[in-house]
Amino acid sequence: MVASQVHLVRHGEVFNPDGILYGRLPGFGLSKLGHRMARAAADELLARARPMNALRVSPLQRTRESAAPIAAAFGLEPLIDERIIEPTNRFEGTRMKRAVRNPKYWPYLVNPLRPSWGEAYSSIEHRMLAAVYAAFESVESGDVILVSHQLPIWVTHLSVVGERFPHDPRKRRCALSSITTFERTKDAPREGDAGSIPQPTGTPAARRLVEVGYVEPAASLQATATDVGAV
Repeated sequence: MVASQVHLVRHGEVFNPDGILYGRLPGFGLSKLGHRMARAAADELLARARPMNALRVSPLQRTRESAAPIAAAFGLEPLIDERIIEPTNRFEGTRMKRAVRNPKYWPYLVNPLRPSWGEAYSSIEHRMLAAVYAAFESVESGDVILVSHQLPIWVTHLSVVGERFPHDPRKRRCALSSITTFERTKDAPREGDAGSIPQPTGTPAARRLVEVGYVEPAASLQATATDVGAV
């Protein structure tokens, strides 16, 4: 047997008064509002009255802090999974509007379809699907929670529904502390199967996952939130 569902939870608002692109930079934890958002996500999962049997988190501070109320709610020990981390980004430590005006960053803007300023979408897809499949195999029953970041979660969504990766970052449906839920179909590959983790988007193996839910437990807190830390 395997997990019934895998829930991808995005972190809450980050304390970032200077509005820089923090990416993987250390020292960026949740704001007070972000902690409230994280508790809202934990409350939503708790209200589902489903057995949550494992919790995996990105190694970055904001995801570890977002996982804390979930861990407390279900009595789980968070396990670090490097595969669900924020992608690399050439603009870390800058403000986006300033970076695009600076000639030294222009070479990184030549191919937004890849994208050329950071980790390729196909690379994000590969590691995220590997993490999701591993999560399904990590427990004998119940659900698994992965606390991750906007772009990795959005790329997973695009892969599962068979859509192209290039997109407008402003139009991602992945709000702070949102929860995107997946199930596996009966013919889904098991971890360790030859070719079980797909690289190209929309492959038959990718479509053996199905998205069954998306909610924004912290929707009432979004109006005053700032969300500018990654590309």
